Amino acid sequence: MEDKKSSFCAAVKAAFPHTIPVMTGYVFLGIPYGIYMNVSGFSFVYPMIMSIVIFGGSLEFVAVSMLLSAFAPVQTFFMALMIQARHLFYGLAMLEKYRGMGLKKLYLIFALTDETFSVNCSVSVPKGIDRGKFYLAVSALDQSYWVFGATMGGLLGSLINFNTQGIEFVMTAMFVVIFLEQWLKEKKHHTALIGTFSSICCLLLFGADSFIIPNMACIFCLLTFFKNPIEKAGGLE
Repeated sequence: MEDKKSSFCAAVKAAFPHTIPVMTGYVFLGIPYGIYMNVSGFSFVYPMIMSIVIFGGSLEFVAVSMLLSAFAPVQTFFMALMIQARHLFYGLAMLEKYRGMGLKKLYLIFALTDETFSVNCSVSVPKGIDRGKFYLAVSALDQSYWVFGATMGGLLGSLINFNTQGIEFVMTAMFVVIFLEQWLKEKKHHTALIGTFSSICCLLLFGADSFIIPNMACIFCLLTFFKNPIEKAGGLE
């Protein structure tokens, strides 16, 4: 008989509090996405299915215009690759955490969004909870929030008339909270300072529309180069 603490239900219960900020952001962004699909002429089925099989917020918004334009599979492929390329660096950062996960790793890779990466990368798995099931629970909960928000937006799109401009700031606020939580948890702040310094430099050099991928590459190189000194100083868990 499976131990209660190691069950998936226990993992979901332990993971849920860590995903509440993601739930807030995903529901409030998923609803406008569903509304956008609705006013573009698609039924609620489209945002529901796309949020299940694509599960990439930025790409899903862009996919609306792709669906309305001429059939261009090559252009669509490269557009999707460019938009989601930052996940290459997220994947590299999660290699160690997702090691030995078996078949669960397939879904963990698929569901590795910006927010899921932030939670699974920073949170400490509670004692007695299976590590793989905890990461799986975080990923599944996060996707369920997005599916719910997108579906609700698709269903209610024709009934909602208020202006939703600026609601995307919820995601910015969520990342600020996660950053502060990580800052308070660390005794040393080398990794946070490296990330902040790299982000500012890349933002100034490449601009707001093109700095994410160079920034991810820069952070990865800096953390790799300074890994040993940071570990010796106790600044990398």
